[in-house]
Amino acid sequence: MALQCGIVGLPNVGKSTLFNCLSNAKAQSANFPFCTIEPNVGVITVPDERLNKLAELINPQRIVPTTVEIVDIAGLVKGASKGEGLGNKFLANIRETDAILHVLRCFDDENIVHVDGRVDPVRDKEIIDTELQIKDLETVDTRIAKVQKQAQTGGDKQAKQMYDVLVKFKEALEQGKSARTVTFDSKEDQRIARELFLLTSKPVMYVCNVDENSAVSGNKYVEAVREAVKDENAQILVVAAKIESEIAEFDTYEERQMFLQEIGLEESGVSRLIQSAYNLLNLQTYMTAGVQEVRAWTFEKGWKAPQCAGVIHTDFEKGFIRAEVIKYDDFITYGSEAAVKEAGKMSVEGKEYVVQDGDIMHFRFNV
Repeated sequence: MALQCGIVGLPNVGKSTLFNCLSNAKAQSANFPFCTIEPNVGVITVPDERLNKLAELINPQRIVPTTVEIVDIAGLVKGASKGEGLGNKFLANIRETDAILHVLRCFDDENIVHVDGRVDPVRDKEIIDTELQIKDLETVDTRIAKVQKQAQTGGDKQAKQMYDVLVKFKEALEQGKSARTVTFDSKEDQRIARELFLLTSKPVMYVCNVDENSAVSGNKYVEAVREAVKDENAQILVVAAKIESEIAEFDTYEERQMFLQEIGLEESGVSRLIQSAYNLLNLQTYMTAGVQEVRAWTFEKGWKAPQCAGVIHTDFEKGFIRAEVIKYDDFITYGSEAAVKEAGKMSVEGKEYVVQDGDIMHFRFNV
């Protein structure tokens, strides 16, 4: 399953620099607004050391990690909801993504202009939030106009349910709150809410782009962002994009690790960002392991075995019979599938089995 995250932010906050670190696709990185006119798309692998450890034991012909699509979207400015700058293009691009990586400038550098004159990540966040909220409010008002009469006088239960969901969103948006802050109890209301595809309902992670000296512990700007988003239930990640661009220049894993140790980091910001994006969308990984390939597959947390089988091929889900499951730790402990079976550590699971992160799966099916 393809996961697509959109990198957004005001001009000159470090979006394209970060994108270049994440992907082999090279976005133009320049000191002026709108240097990214068309959204750049990069496909990057999700780092997972478990694949390498399995490969050491199995010696497969190839290793296939799972991937994430990252879209670098043109910088937004105040008034985008009314078409200012590249507003309409920005809003169309962001609507197609699954999650938002909102880059905030949390560093001082007099050589890099700020579109609003001074560094203030909380103000920058609010500018983008407001523009997206205005656009969502337009969407909600349009839909209310279509269903209000049926809901209030026509006795249409579906229209009434849609109307109630829309009104709840309208109340929140008019208070300057994003759609993701609104919760619904019933599954039907949740379905209606999802199918509205509101911009501010998407999961968001705030990426604080800091200077090299703040890469480990953050700074006053990061603390201001933490305070501003404390009620949003949003993730915050501190990354020094300039350092990440230097790390990307090293040829070997060992060189990158030595550099990270020198500056006091255990893991690169890029790796943390990809893993955090995965968590943001409630995604997990199961694996298939054999001499032909060791491969990672993405699924949504809570999915049952037939759904996960369908990730490989729809026929696997349609004709699902059972799943043979080995826990990753057991495979590493015993060293091979045969040894795991001999130890009685392989389980046979049916249609109701909820797949766990790290499970090594072998599906039996009949079409």
